[in-house]
Amino acid sequence: MLNKENDLKMFYTISEVAEMFNVNESTLRFWEKEFPALAPKKAGRGIRQYQQKDIDLIKLIYHLVKEEGMTIPGARQRLHVNKDNTDKKVEVLERLKRIRQELAGMRDALDSFTYEQVDNLNQNL
Repeated sequence: MLNKENDLKMFYTISEVAEMFNVNESTLRFWEKEFPALAPKKAGRGIRQYQQKDIDLIKLIYHLVKEEGMTIPGARQRLHVNKDNTDKKVEVLERLKRIRQELAGMRDALDSFTYEQVDNLNQNL
């Protein structure tokens, strides 16, 4: 979901954040209204500047609303009552997704071997 080269940035534009989560900019503006804790800094002319803490909160909101299918009021309540557990759950799910990608890559690499190559490897061992 997040781009590794952007990890060093201090501020992100609304379009960068929208792209990270594959949502519309209007969705992020709507979430700002619905979740008081989501309040990116605003530069001149109201240009939003999202910090990492904002992105972390958007990650939780995205998980609750888009992945778990919760309503906005339900997600708001969950974040208010049980933010730490939700944060841990999202972190574990992200780790599992990365592990799954790694395993799929290993499987694909192994599938690319031919029987001849496997025989040659066995003979050389």
